[in-house]
Amino acid sequence: MIVLVPGRWSERLVYARGMDTRYDDDFGIPGVLTELRDVPWQVGEWTHLPVGVVESEGGLTVEAEEGSDAWRRTSYGFIHDSEHGLMAPFRHGTAVEVTFRADFSQQFDQAGVFVQVSDTRWVKAGCEFADGQIQLGGVVTDEFSDWSVAPVPEAGGREVTIRVSWADDALTVRARIGDEPFRLVRVIPFAPDLVAKAGPYLCAPTRSGLHVTFTRWQVGPADAALH
Repeated sequence: MIVLVPGRWSERLVYARGMDTRYDDDFGIPGVLTELRDVPWQVGEWTHLPVGVVESEGGLTVEAEEGSDAWRRTSYGFIHDSEHGLMAPFRHGTAVEVTFRADFSQQFDQAGVFVQVSDTRWVKAGCEFADGQIQLGGVVTDEFSDWSVAPVPEAGGREVTIRVSWADDALTVRARIGDEPFRLVRVIPFAPDLVAKAGPYLCAPTRSGLHVTFTRWQVGPADAALH
């Protein structure tokens, strides 16, 4: 089913349910990454197809499926494996950045960066609307999921950038609102020999009609230092 989203999202439909996508190794970007470079949206491959996606001059606007989520077992007892992640290869020694508008209003609306090794080992980091306000944090999963958050009410309706850097034996997650400096969110054990993919993601666990506009997807060199 192809869903056209009205208004500013209707310039061009680039992905929708039933359409296939492919990606090139290393994001289709030639050469060694020495600075941040834009990743073309079309190089990504969805973990699970969203309801619809529209590309315009303002970015990529994605409509999430009602009930989409990523979680494994802890506390809630269920496994949810239906997130919408637009994935491309993620290499040790590099970083991925995703910018989106945090227009969230319903319980567990969320978007950010998804890093996946397998169906049972993955990380999601970003903003999520929980208990009446926007939270910044992440979920780290290795068979079982954990969850850490902190409120960021100032993020509402603004652009948020999530950066995940892979250096040595760890992922370092940072975030910023608008053009403010990056803040450290989390450091996660992540062996350098893992084979991983990463890219923008969104979920709408409790409702239909969530649209998230991603304005930028970039890759570049990993952080030189933790602090």
